[in-house]
Amino acid sequence: MKKRILSAVIMILIFVPLLLIGGIPFAILMTLLAVASMHELMTIREKKKKFPPLVKVASYLLVIFSSVLTYNQNIFSYTMSYQLISFIVLIFLLPILLNDKKKMNYDINDALYLVGSLLFINIAFNLILVVRNYSLDYLIYLLLITVITDTFALITGMYIGKTKLAPTISPHKTVEGFVGGVLMGTFVATTFYFTVIDPNISLAILILTTFFLAVVGQLGDLVFSSIKRTYDVKDFSNLIPGHGGILDRFDSLIFVILAFILVMGLI
Repeated sequence: MKKRILSAVIMILIFVPLLLIGGIPFAILMTLLAVASMHELMTIREKKKKFPPLVKVASYLLVIFSSVLTYNQNIFSYTMSYQLISFIVLIFLLPILLNDKKKMNYDINDALYLVGSLLFINIAFNLILVVRNYSLDYLIYLLLITVITDTFALITGMYIGKTKLAPTISPHKTVEGFVGGVLMGTFVATTFYFTVIDPNISLAILILTTFFLAVVGQLGDLVFSSIKRTYDVKDFSNLIPGHGGILDRFDSLIFVILAFILVMGLI
């Protein structure tokens, strides 16, 4: 527990100042997190079969390249160029032609896994950056949904949780924890939005939207738990002592940010 608390303090001391500063420092942080997340997705896959070294290097370079293209984007929407998508697809699909099981066992399943992982990671972390460039308050709102929901889901589940939510995916999560986390996350984030961002918004719409985002965040946590279950790992990595990897900490936020782009026109 001491290790977990110390790691949390260190993460806060690094993340919060860069979040408040924004600009290039925050863009660099998001790029590093995206690269680390891509590394985690490749590493768990490599428990079954190794990727060719050049393909792995190309993955890291493409993550960095896509971050550079969008580091100063502040339009409250997200678009990825067809040129970049086409380049990513070609980079990972063409090496299939070189497949030789004696030298390089790389097939269509590996290629599609890397294409999907790269697009997913790029979109998720670039969206965090886009929202921060547009408005610090909006990103704080989304972070409150994620942090408060996750925290109170853990606390509620610990003290009154009895009914298993998805025992085959995440045996420790409970229905009571899910409900408690979502309700508290909705209350705190709604209060922040209404008092800091826009006190003239329809409270009913704001509550429903925040509730939806909190639910999606918890479902996103389960999605990542399912991925870990598929590859039989407890955590995506041991980068953060007591917490696991980057994706273990950003799982809910990634899904909240994806869902927010879908409903941002409502608030």
